[in-house]
Amino acid sequence: MVFEVSPIGMIRSDRAEVVDDNWGQVESVIDLDETVLEVDATLGLENFSHLEVVYGFHLCDPDSTTIGSRHPRGDTTLPRVGVLAQRVKDRPNHLGVSRCEIVDVDGLRVRVRGLDAIDGSPVFDVKPFLQSMVPAREDVTEPSWVASVMKNYF
Repeated sequence: MVFEVSPIGMIRSDRAEVVDDNWGQVESVIDLDETVLEVDATLGLENFSHLEVVYGFHLCDPDSTTIGSRHPRGDTTLPRVGVLAQRVKDRPNHLGVSRCEIVDVDGLRVRVRGLDAIDGSPVFDVKPFLQSMVPAREDVTEPSWVASVMKNYF
């Protein structure tokens, strides 16, 4: 089965290189495509504090795609884990999902902070973050290696 998705916009950011850390204060603009969306597509978005963004890792080399396991960040002191058990960019379909803070909404331009996507990344979808969509009924469990990988991420 083939499932085709077309970008609805593009990330504009001063950050153009793929770097794993220090995304917390990075401000970006999500430029939504006026040929795909009407200007009122963002109406009401300014009433939310955070956004979830689905985007493409457009600079990934298809030959570097991980379809099995690897050490997170290539760090051999960490355990090998499957590509689906980590948030590596070199993954099947090269899709990223990130939650970020909304700074400003101006028509089809959405300024955000903390989006870990680089300049030129295609945007496939944006959704307001809803606390009620988080299954907070139970504690979240994650392996201990995650803390070391995420230490300076934001």
